[in-house]
Amino acid sequence: MKAKLVTACFLLVAMTAAVAQEAQKLNTPPKVLTISREFVKPGRTGTMHEKTEAAFVQAFTSQKWPTHYLAMDSISGKPRSLFLTGYDSFEAWEKDALAVQKNAALNTALERAGYTDADMLADIDAVTLAYREDLSLRPATDLPHMRYFEISRFQIRPGHSKDWERLVKMYIAAWDKTADVQWATYEVAYGAPDGTFIIFTPRKSGAEVDHAFAEGKDFETAMGEDGMKQLRELSAATIESSESNLFGFNPRMSYVSEEFTKADPDFWGVKTAVAAHPKKKGEEAKK
Repeated sequence: MKAKLVTACFLLVAMTAAVAQEAQKLNTPPKVLTISREFVKPGRTGTMHEKTEAAFVQAFTSQKWPTHYLAMDSISGKPRSLFLTGYDSFEAWEKDALAVQKNAALNTALERAGYTDADMLADIDAVTLAYREDLSLRPATDLPHMRYFEISRFQIRPGHSKDWERLVKMYIAAWDKTADVQWATYEVAYGAPDGTFIIFTPRKSGAEVDHAFAEGKDFETAMGEDGMKQLRELSAATIESSESNLFGFNPRMSYVSEEFTKADPDFWGVKTAVAAHPKKKGEEAKK
């Protein structure tokens, strides 16, 4: 969310709609996901960026704003931070954006926060995604206890949407027998080329990443030579490009619900002090 999301919404997620399952609350993917992507200048990552982002968290907290967002930092690829906000519908997204615009106190706070934060950034972009439940596998997850998202982007060749669906469903059928494999699939609605799909895989630890690579070898064995050949051929015909990166959740830059925080207070309860707001040109002369 944040002011940047109101004006430019890109790339997750304060996942919503919790359901009880085996005495554990699971978060299901929102129908609409907006993601704002901030590319941080060299030397401005870490604490420096966290302090400027803390002003956004403070602004929404002071207003007890009902819409929350999840922040994460890149572990691979270019230095960048993602801010993910989930909605039940595009209508709900619109209502939230209009409500922010009508709140004068919140707008003032967000403008000041944005002015300070801009000095940290080299660039910013945004995307809006639509959830594809049919291309997801066991997407409900205990999000407050997760620490990472593996985010994979796939660009599908024009005219191959049906082939893509077939390909993903082949993977779902194969992985469905493995209880600990899960992911949520989104299709780009706005902000990126048509045929772009984003897949989110939650991880609790680096050990889970190790385990996933080991399972990949088991998957190839289970599919057999003929099955893997079919997957490779369909992938080559369908996928124009793909990329995967690892992101770590950042509680200091996230604005999550009280319930979310209580699920793991030692992690999500950590906050950062707001950076001092620099005076704009001419402000000193007005005093």
